[in-house]
Amino acid sequence: MSAFPEEFRSNRIQSERQLKRLQQDVLRMGALVEGSCWMARQALFERNLGVVNQILQQDKKIDQFYRQIEMDCVNIMSTFPPGIQDMRLLSAMMQLVRDLERIGDYAKDLGEIAIKLFPYPPHHCMGQIQIMLDRCRSMLAMSLMSLSNLDAESGLLIKVKDDAVDSDYDLLYDLLAHQSNVQGVVEPIVLMVLIIRHLERIADHATNIGSRVVYIVTGQRS
Repeated sequence: MSAFPEEFRSNRIQSERQLKRLQQDVLRMGALVEGSCWMARQALFERNLGVVNQILQQDKKIDQFYRQIEMDCVNIMSTFPPGIQDMRLLSAMMQLVRDLERIGDYAKDLGEIAIKLFPYPPHHCMGQIQIMLDRCRSMLAMSLMSLSNLDAESGLLIKVKDDAVDSDYDLLYDLLAHQSNVQGVVEPIVLMVLIIRHLERIADHATNIGSRVVYIVTGQRS
């Protein structure tokens, strides 16, 4: 009797274990990115510049995860010829970790902006910017939850939340760019425009993650 069926089952079990570890590593990377976004919030709105160095150190760990997960995806593809759903998972994961890595970069940039903003008194728009940031953090958390549960429905809902962030961006950009009678240096305004641009991009990447989850589950690109 051929040993092929037994070998196939053994390879399939190994493949499933590696895919599970891969998903767990992506979620660990996501937790680091969430932490970086939280620390960026502290730096910007609580003026806690002590966390900026922590963000920089954490960004190195995020980059390490990114490189490792990409390599793991390639290794799984070459070792265990994947089925259709596995192939969707692997291709989506390779794109998804890029979204997470970019969000981590934006969190690092926000920390560095906090340092430049620190000498200036808080601007009256900072409260609205904080709301925008919290919306982005909520979107990131929701995208990671949808990945953890492979929940296509919640992945789709993130797009709705992105509309609110886009509205925040449009409103705040209009407020910041069309101020009249600005006294003193304009650097704080320029920095705040950079902040809302970074937040808008974070929201886009979180939306991408949700869309990739939908693809993993359904095979449909949303």
